[in-house]
Amino acid sequence: MLTLRRSAVGVLAVLLMSGVAWAQIVADIAAHRVQANAGNAYSQWLLGYYYRTGRGVPQDDAQAMAWYRKAADQGYAAAQFNLGNAYDTGQGVPQDYAEALRWYRLAANQGHVVGLNNLGVMYSHGRGVPQDYVEAHKWANLAASRATGDDRENFTEFRDDLVKLMTPTQLADAQRLAREWVEAFDAR
Repeated sequence: MLTLRRSAVGVLAVLLMSGVAWAQIVADIAAHRVQANAGNAYSQWLLGYYYRTGRGVPQDDAQAMAWYRKAADQGYAAAQFNLGNAYDTGQGVPQDYAEALRWYRLAANQGHVVGLNNLGVMYSHGRGVPQDYVEAHKWANLAASRATGDDRENFTEFRDDLVKLMTPTQLADAQRLAREWVEAFDAR
């Protein structure tokens, strides 16, 4: 009986904490909505994430894309990446590889690591652009060199798989292009 009572108290505590957590999420969303409407790109991106995932609001792809677009148009790299991913996969928008490529490139040019990698994937498969292993390796190499943890391991594996499809001259060109990109990026 004591164990049952402790379990009931534990469940009640979790429910109360969940209610508090939910109330905090709702309050956070309200605060971010004010900031987003005032033009804050981070809050716009975050509202896009909330609508995309249904966290604290009803899941709504149209709202997610609208908020992502507002943040992306201000140059917010994470929102640019999210739009690229949406167009790449056709989630919330019609699938459009050229549009995905455009948004991935904008994010990648700001150093967004997954954007760098996904741009390489687009080139490696010829999605939205002609297939180009030199460009694919350049972007994959940049992603692998900037990533951490599991992403670094995965991006390095992708880059190394590309090498098997390339001539030594193509590999040298890709590495040169990556160095040039880094020099230009660092000079900003």
